[in-house]
Amino acid sequence: MKMDPSRSFVRLGHSLNEAERQHVSSRRETVQQCLQKHNIPCSLEEVPNIAVLGSGGGERAMIGLLGSLRQLGEEGLLDCIMYLSGVSGSTWCMSSVYKEPDWSTKMKKVEKNIIQRLVRGHVSNTEQYKKLKKTYKRDNFSVTDIWAAFVVSRVVKEIDEHPLTGQRGKHTRDPYPIYTVIDKECKDNDLCKDVWFEITPDECGYSITGAFVDSTTWGSRFEYGAVTKKQPENDMLSLQGLCGSALADWEKNMKYICVALRNIVEETFSEQGHFEMLKDYQKVLYALLDLNDNFFRGEDITSNMNTINELLKGKRDKEGHEVKLQGTITDDMLTQYNIIVCDNLPDWFPELNDLNKQELTYSGLSSDLQVNSVGFWRRMYTCMKKLWQWDWGTTYNFLYNMEVPDVNPSILKSETRQYIDAGLLENSPYFSVLRTERNIDLIISLDFSDGDPFKTVDKAAAMCAEMQIPFPTIQHPGNDQEPDDFYVFEDNPTAPTVIHIPLFNAGNCKGEVEKWKKKYRTFQLSYSEEMIKDLLDKACENITNTKQKLLDVISELIRKKH
Repeated sequence: MKMDPSRSFVRLGHSLNEAERQHVSSRRETVQQCLQKHNIPCSLEEVPNIAVLGSGGGERAMIGLLGSLRQLGEEGLLDCIMYLSGVSGSTWCMSSVYKEPDWSTKMKKVEKNIIQRLVRGHVSNTEQYKKLKKTYKRDNFSVTDIWAAFVVSRVVKEIDEHPLTGQRGKHTRDPYPIYTVIDKECKDNDLCKDVWFEITPDECGYSITGAFVDSTTWGSRFEYGAVTKKQPENDMLSLQGLCGSALADWEKNMKYICVALRNIVEETFSEQGHFEMLKDYQKVLYALLDLNDNFFRGEDITSNMNTINELLKGKRDKEGHEVKLQGTITDDMLTQYNIIVCDNLPDWFPELNDLNKQELTYSGLSSDLQVNSVGFWRRMYTCMKKLWQWDWGTTYNFLYNMEVPDVNPSILKSETRQYIDAGLLENSPYFSVLRTERNIDLIISLDFSDGDPFKTVDKAAAMCAEMQIPFPTIQHPGNDQEPDDFYVFEDNPTAPTVIHIPLFNAGNCKGEVEKWKKKYRTFQLSYSEEMIKDLLDKACENITNTKQKLLDVISELIRKKH
């Protein structure tokens, strides 16, 4: 079956979609007026397209970008920004500021509200579980949904259920937002040009190869370019979970999700004194959570092993092997054991798979957590199975069974794709703004990463060289311990100029860069009020300290255009 172009919801090509084109066109006058206030005259044709990039880095990146935007506003520079693009933790800041229409015109108020939420806000286990119940019903439920409900909500201190497309038409006076993720299978298969995936209020798709779909239909089931089954739109919490899923390594992710699931089980049953009423399959699931929780905490699991071995005594897997834990357990061994138990559990306990079976709701539970016990434990079982399978970001593929010359055939044959945190490949969203049609003149890289302060820009340069995308030569002193606060790379006339600003540097914390890096770890579920304030100040200092240098670069760009 061939695609009927008249029925296609997919847009193939490299041009900007009409909504973005209009946004950029109308904002050009705002940028021109902003530059004139700084005594930088230019015609509308000479107005530079300036993009601000926010890197990943968990809550450090969220607060760092927030402080940078606030200070750009204070210095009268925010109106000269055409695009705002982020990955990972920076997208948490973006999703927060874009809740407010025309946020850039009232940045101090917006910042105050966000900080108040981060300091005073709280998302309870009950609220997290209620969110999980909603997302559990969706096609392609994955670990990303669990991560969003239990981990991201705890960092950002809210569950934002507004759809991304709800931002349409509400940000005519703000920079155009681009959220960036990557295609996991493309990353695993080294398909460099196909890997970059962008998400905007208007359109989602592959940035470099040029295949897009309207954001209202992204996530729906597609075939031959047409929607075959409409799905509800992802909300902002789901987007935050999708973009910000690389806070730490596999072990830490597993640890935090196990703790979250165990907390839900304990709040639902243990505090009400109903554990003696658990069915055998429920005891197995809880014992499995308990085992994994203690394992990832580094505690002795001998007792846990004995408990679950007793519960599964005599049980065999589909190949007839006895299911038993013994000896010294490694990560791989435990993962394999978890998968075996979850795969066989419905066979061992058929009632877990009986969708029609109803059981009495425990009357002692709070009204918010009153659940039919079969339904509750079926959700826990599904979550655990997805966790052991490490199924992240599964989304229906809008290119399924299409014919697209510029896209790798392996993508076109796949009914679903997995999208994950771009920080797992490149911790800054360069490739969303390097689309030729966006015609970016200046990239301002705000880097909130861990480790090497030049890693993101160095990696972007290397990838651009591989894909033959114009990019300036990156030469820097390589001083990882005490980087400067402002780097300009501009030797390639066919490429954008790149300004690179590391968060902690010799300008805002001279002699104490390592101290500040150690204080603000990526995987830290929440910062104290004092830590937030101090981090905001450092991010603001970077903008204040480099304001004139930034204006000088912009002025030179316009001079060259003229």
